[in-house]
Amino acid sequence: MKIKDGLILRQIADTYIVVAIGEEAKKANVMITLNETGGFLWQKLSEGATEEELLRAVLNTYDIDEATAKADVEDFVKKVKNSGLVEE
Repeated sequence: MKIKDGLILRQIADTYIVVAIGEEAKKANVMITLNETGGFLWQKLSEGATEEELLRAVLNTYDIDEATAKADVEDFVKKVKNSGLVEE
């Protein structure tokens, strides 16, 4: 899974903003706000991480139990897929 071309992540203080650029900006006016974990997951997706790799990265980076991490990763992946922001 990978973030679609034309979407970039920018950090402003403690907030991460996803915006569309180039041709993608002409198609849709996209601006999404993410928290720190969302920004972290977005960066991993931009590298082509699988859902399992996202889970492992969260568990290795944050002090969180596996069940909570799995639910959070699944929720994030579902949202970006439903929004059409990733390619499989």
